[in-house]
Amino acid sequence: MRRRLLLAPLITSLVAAGCGAAAEPGSRPTAEAGCAAGATAPGDGVYLGVYPDWAVEPLADLASSLGSRPAVVGTFMPFPLGPDDERNLDLAVEQVRAEGGMLLLTLQPDRGLDVVTDELARDLADRLAGYNESGVPVIVRFAHEMNGAWYPWGQQPEAYVAAFRRLADAVHAGAPGSAMMWAPHYGGGYPYAGQQYAAVAGGADAAVLDTDGDGAVTAADDPYAPYWPGASAVDWVGLSLYHWGHSYPWGENEVPEEGKFLAQMTGEYAGQGGDERAVPDFHAVYGEGHDKPVALAETAALWAPGRGGAGELAVKQAWWRQLLDPGVHDRLPRLAMVSWFEFDRAEPEIGGDPVDWRLAASPEVRDAFRADLPGSVRWADDVPGCTD
Repeated sequence: MRRRLLLAPLITSLVAAGCGAAAEPGSRPTAEAGCAAGATAPGDGVYLGVYPDWAVEPLADLASSLGSRPAVVGTFMPFPLGPDDERNLDLAVEQVRAEGGMLLLTLQPDRGLDVVTDELARDLADRLAGYNESGVPVIVRFAHEMNGAWYPWGQQPEAYVAAFRRLADAVHAGAPGSAMMWAPHYGGGYPYAGQQYAAVAGGADAAVLDTDGDGAVTAADDPYAPYWPGASAVDWVGLSLYHWGHSYPWGENEVPEEGKFLAQMTGEYAGQGGDERAVPDFHAVYGEGHDKPVALAETAALWAPGRGGAGELAVKQAWWRQLLDPGVHDRLPRLAMVSWFEFDRAEPEIGGDPVDWRLAASPEVRDAFRADLPGSVRWADDVPGCTD
């Protein structure tokens, strides 16, 4: 999502209440089970994931609202991890272990990509191995949305690839129950000119990003390929893809147009948001082309209670029905995960007004979502790889 850094601190008292005794900073859950390769895709269907607002409610309460325990639980952490971050991550893992499923760990190198040393990578792999041994598979989504221009690690393709590979080597060697996800932002609007971390014209990064060789980084350039770290480093491929509305500036509550999600995933979108057919077919190139499971790694539909337009249910239902439609999945056979951003928060993209992205807060929305869920959705009990 195009936004400020989201480090998602946990409120210790609330989180600990949801998972029993709190772990000590830097500790790992006690090993009771093992993962051989737990962070794998389902044999069929699609994992349903959520990003809980840990400061608001325990995972168990959110699972109860959803009607079942999510297969994937997301959290955001800075990298390197400090002592408080380690404690918060341990607490999140305790909740996932109690509820089942896997952790989608987004690591944000907000101090820059050069902080990723071999030593830090090995330390992370050691921590992940402890989580895996306790029965929690982990997918590491490192430096997400690296093709965007709104994070300190953005639009630095060579440094990003080197850092991703370094981390992937350590995770693959030291934490076999964990996996690496490569997850750019959807390429519509690329190269997001004018934002803080855009590649400097004429610089070395811009030269790499100029995939068509015309001397400038424009919408005609490939928004994904320069950041690809190679198939051996990647276990999952994913996209951040939200319904913000029809066109910029955002903020109006608008029902997603029919077929929008499928068109965006396949490079065929030309609609109310403009003609984005220069964007590559992500599913075909990176899912089918590299034989990788595809994740909608972060998604939701904008509903701003203080703005005009359509109602909350109409907006969100139209989006989730597209994401989970079995007919869409027939067209996207590698799609294996959909993870919803379950937050109510102010968004700078609409002038700091609050946006309620959530599925489970409103009884009307929650009940409609549960009623709409197809049989192809997979839950925590369907996650393979960990045995008692």
